[in-house]
Amino acid sequence: MPIWLQVDEGTRSQVKQGVLVTLGSDNRQATMAAAQAISAITATELPQGQWQDVITTLLQNVSTTSTGLKIASLQTIGFICESINPDILATQSNLILTAVIQGATAEEPSQEVRYAAITALLNSLEFVRQNFENEGERNVIMQTVCEATQSPDSNVQAAAFECLVRIMQLYYDKMRFYMEKALYGLTVIGMKHEDEKIALQAIEFWSTVCDEEIELQIEEETREPGQPAERDNYQFAKTTLPQVLPTLLFLLTKQDEDADEDEWNVSMAAATCLSLLAQTIGNDIVAPVIPFVEQNIRNPDWHHREAAVMAFGSILDGPDPNVLTPLVSQALPVLIEMVKDQVVQVKDSAAWTLGRVCDLPIECIQLDVHLHSMISALVAGLEDSPRIVANCCWAVMNLTEQLG
Repeated sequence: MPIWLQVDEGTRSQVKQGVLVTLGSDNRQATMAAAQAISAITATELPQGQWQDVITTLLQNVSTTSTGLKIASLQTIGFICESINPDILATQSNLILTAVIQGATAEEPSQEVRYAAITALLNSLEFVRQNFENEGERNVIMQTVCEATQSPDSNVQAAAFECLVRIMQLYYDKMRFYMEKALYGLTVIGMKHEDEKIALQAIEFWSTVCDEEIELQIEEETREPGQPAERDNYQFAKTTLPQVLPTLLFLLTKQDEDADEDEWNVSMAAATCLSLLAQTIGNDIVAPVIPFVEQNIRNPDWHHREAAVMAFGSILDGPDPNVLTPLVSQALPVLIEMVKDQVVQVKDSAAWTLGRVCDLPIECIQLDVHLHSMISALVAGLEDSPRIVANCCWAVMNLTEQLG
């Protein structure tokens, strides 16, 4: 039995009443601590059938005129939804959703309340599966989230895009209508947003689309002949390629030269998304990306040189090796030369791309033409900075496994 449940009921009631009252405090640190305490208590008591009225109390708080109490109560609901089994709250999902949507709508005057509500919605998306089955209720949820992406508050916008990411993960099958009506345009605009936290979530949306469609392709490939497909692949990634791809290529040039190499940023997110896009649509990625590579690979601005190398490296997993072979043959001399570039970011990406090349079927590499110069460049790179050394080692390892 959890230690909390061993405490006498009178003491527990006092503590619960105290933390609920603290939600109305003017001290934000106190309300946050109270929200976390309530979440921890409910995680223990609700599965045991205890403190059943806590959600009702919190929902009443959301309807008050006190902005601070609204925010704290919405945060608490979000914490509870995040930490507890969805089945336990299934009977109250309608009430929770109504309160959260009410706080998240464009009519809500406080952007802080709206942010707390959108965050609570993010945490409750698994609870509202039944609501997503209902077209009318689904429309209300999607309209609320889409409107929130246009909020004047950047935190609300970022949280709304994060909601869309999670919705795509959970409810891909329901998204066709909304993609055509709004999500294509909203997310492409979001990827270009000057606020990085918004742009990152909008990029993550398309990475998630690709993840879902890669999984659907695997399901299709492993399905028994004659067995009907359980889910449709709407090929959102392929349909929107003319809009999404130019944006991703543009974002590849937005490297932050002062950023830590482990710090996630827009250009790194764009490269990851491009790689997933290549795995999703295969050969169709090649023709629109290669002109970008050719136009920028010799650019005097290192941002464009590095972006060109990264773009090429990012599309090597997905297309047919027969399609890639002539491109690899043409690119290898340039890539080998770029491992000696004056800019560390360019060298790093060139070494990484050589590693990707060495991970391709060995037939893609003309060994009699390129092997000696490639090995020489990689060995020379072993005396460079740690990040270059790591990629050169990876490339050599891939090559030796292939040749071994």
